[in-house]
Amino acid sequence: MRRRPVLRDAIEYACALLATASLAWLPRGVAFALARFYTRLLDRAIPRLRQVALHNLEIAYPEISAAERERIARGVFRSIARLLVVFARFPRLRRDNIGQWIRYEGFEHYEEALRRGRGVLFATAHLGNWELSAFAHALLTAPMHVVVRPLDNPYIDRLVERRRTLSGNHLIGKKDFARSILAALARNEAVGILIDQNAAADSGAFVDFFGTPACAGTGFAKLAAHSGAAVIPGFALWSEEEGRYVLRFYPPFEISGDTVADTAALQKQLEAVIRQYSDQWLWIHRRWKTRPAGQPALYGSAR
Repeated sequence: MRRRPVLRDAIEYACALLATASLAWLPRGVAFALARFYTRLLDRAIPRLRQVALHNLEIAYPEISAAERERIARGVFRSIARLLVVFARFPRLRRDNIGQWIRYEGFEHYEEALRRGRGVLFATAHLGNWELSAFAHALLTAPMHVVVRPLDNPYIDRLVERRRTLSGNHLIGKKDFARSILAALARNEAVGILIDQNAAADSGAFVDFFGTPACAGTGFAKLAAHSGAAVIPGFALWSEEEGRYVLRFYPPFEISGDTVADTAALQKQLEAVIRQYSDQWLWIHRRWKTRPAGQPALYGSAR
């Protein structure tokens, strides 16, 4: 892999520090407006992000108008702006003020899962505020384990890691992650895993996602079947009416032991939630990058 220029990493890190510092202390409404300005700058600086989002939306929603796809894409950047504001304030969030930003819904599903005594696997995604969901759960209930992939910029990666662990959560890296996850589940603890990313063909299976085959990682289904852990789909979804997020836990997902069938069913449930909150999913990710053998690529060099 080509080494990233040190100067580029330093400039990106300086921008990240400036952004988080400016969003951390401003009044809430001003911070949201400033964050939207930052995401507009990001949109203009890296036009590929919007191009990928619109192309993905064309794949997922061929029946809607171009104007509607543009509306959803704009919503994605607004959703990122909200995430940035909350992330900037992580050092100030405590159990006594977290309710200003998020509340539970469906918590009984988590309680039921814990009573089974074999751990809980949270199936989550880049939907709403995935950073806040784990952070808030640690403050409101108990610390959990979060599977993470290191960011390309090592300075920003360390910054993000420090903030993710402020509420007591534990990070699990990709190296030897299966053993760490199984150990946590054996202690009847919770582990959160993002299941919405493109997977390489040798580590995933092609399943239907918005009517188009997508390569989804099968590791989650395998871990669930091997451990016997309860599987709870959960997402921190923005409520415009309340002006805060709702950390919604869905009823336990029953694992059959058929890896491909379970993976397909999980993706189908994820799709259903995304359809309800389309402007809160990270459409800028090349979700259909890996293609079945013999099928053409869906993303050109510009994407």
